Amino acid sequence: MRAIRAASAALLGAAALALTTPAVAMATAAAPVTPFGFAVTPSVIAAGGQVTLTVTGCSSTATATSGVFDDTVIPSGGSARASIFWDAKPGAMYEVTFTCNGEEGTTDLTIAGGTPAPTPTPTRTATPTPTRTASPAATRTPTSSSTAIAPPGGVKGGLGGSFIGMNGTELAIGTGLVAAAALGTVLVVRRRSANRQH
Repeated sequence: MRAIRAASAALLGAAALALTTPAVAMATAAAPVTPFGFAVTPSVIAAGGQVTLTVTGCSSTATATSGVFDDTVIPSGGSARASIFWDAKPGAMYEVTFTCNGEEGTTDLTIAGGTPAPTPTPTRTATPTPTRTASPAATRTPTSSSTAIAPPGGVKGGLGGSFIGMNGTELAIGTGLVAAAALGTVLVVRRRSANRQH
């Protein structure tokens, strides 16, 4: 009986560890780490606006490229401003690539949604209709109508540029906590089963 409890506790701990390993590996693969820091502020901007491109930890000049603004040179440890093209598509997300000493890092820049120019709404005049007719069934027709215009696209939610990626220290701490929890579970189960053997 004691062996079954210990084996099930060990299997439970191993399963917990095995289930967290793919998430850690995916987070590492999804967020490549660069030796320099970079940011685009604001991360959501209207067409024709200006963004600030910042690079930290780069020993030489860096460049920022995107399909929504001209290539921009950023001084070492500094920032530069770039003007967004007027014909940028509202609601679209563009990738911004920062290059420093041959290393590349990317982030996203979203163009604020909306209509580029106001569109006129059709107007209709009210037409009088009879309220009663000679026939037994009364006919009603609308006297006026309106047209609702929905904005293109929905709300763009997300992390808002607050998440750059996970680093190795965070991954090691998380793995250590999971291992400590599994070890603690095994020790508690063994101690309980030893106390019940009297």
